[in-house]
Amino acid sequence: MAQSRAAPVFATTHWSVVLAAADSAAPGSEAALSTLCQAYWFPLYAHVRRRGHDAESARDLTQGFFAELLVRKTMSQADRNRGRFRTFLLAVLDHFLHHAHRDGQALKRGGGRELISLDALEAENRLALEPADERSPEREFDRRWALATLEQARRRMREQFCEAGKAELFDRLRPHLLNDELGTPYAQIAAELNMSLAAVKVTVHRLRRRYGEVLRDEVAQTLSDQADVTSELRHLIASLS
Repeated sequence: MAQSRAAPVFATTHWSVVLAAADSAAPGSEAALSTLCQAYWFPLYAHVRRRGHDAESARDLTQGFFAELLVRKTMSQADRNRGRFRTFLLAVLDHFLHHAHRDGQALKRGGGRELISLDALEAENRLALEPADERSPEREFDRRWALATLEQARRRMREQFCEAGKAELFDRLRPHLLNDELGTPYAQIAAELNMSLAAVKVTVHRLRRRYGEVLRDEVAQTLSDQADVTSELRHLIASLS
């Protein structure tokens, strides 16, 4: 199976991207940070909304936060020895929101510059579909981060299938990655794709195994100590319950 074109961006760890982005003079530093934040902007945006900001303000603040990471070289404060990247990012966001409120700053989309593409309508639609939850903002952030991590792993897999000319196969089997009850029956998929039932079952088995590998790699990229991958996976899965 062909390697995803997105893979080189995350060739080592997200912490490596963070450290690269910390040097604003380095070639591609802004693109590195933009790529990183594009994958995980929704948990950050939702966290800002949870803090009481309306949709327009949340969009402005989220864009302002991303711009601030570069303008004030906040990423230079990052220390991969501190552990989880999501923990660092949330702490920096809360610090940013506190000072934005205290100083009465009007941060309009990062000073007129959009560091990432942020679809506020999509974000609001996603928030509207979520059930009311009494969890703390921090726990809710972890839940959304977990969902974003799962989606990022699925996105990477789909890119690989697209390059192999098998996008339709992946799209039909994608609901079976975690739960057979959510997907189209195997027999129906086999008939529609002109495959044997046995071939569909084998493909799903391989797909799940590959998904586990990609998900583990995605989680590993957010940690400074690879020994923590298993416990972080357990934490993210627990965050979904």
